[in-house]
Amino acid sequence: MSDKPQPPGELLRDTLDMLILKTVSRGAMHGYAIAEHIEETSEDVLRVGEGALYPALHRLELRGLLSAEWGTSENKRRAKYYRLTAAGRKWLGEESAHWTKMTSAIGRVMETA
Repeated sequence: MSDKPQPPGELLRDTLDMLILKTVSRGAMHGYAIAEHIEETSEDVLRVGEGALYPALHRLELRGLLSAEWGTSENKRRAKYYRLTAAGRKWLGEESAHWTKMTSAIGRVMETA
């Protein structure tokens, strides 16, 4: 584990994966729209740079958690649209439950420390 502090707004890999899957659970989206949704929904606290987003999308697709197909974006550009697969929906449910448990536990420790 690194002692190097994370820059504000930087996401850990599994957390980013969960946020991407949660975002795509709303419907098929292209990469830029996924990043934009995460940033807007978090009120610009979470920033997803291209250097993290596209490797994560590729990794999730390879793991079978996302499927992808080419389409045309709102501004008439060719874009790859990502969809949540059944395996992705299952993983998201499990990870969301784990996240809720962990954040609750951390919150309890922080309140008493």
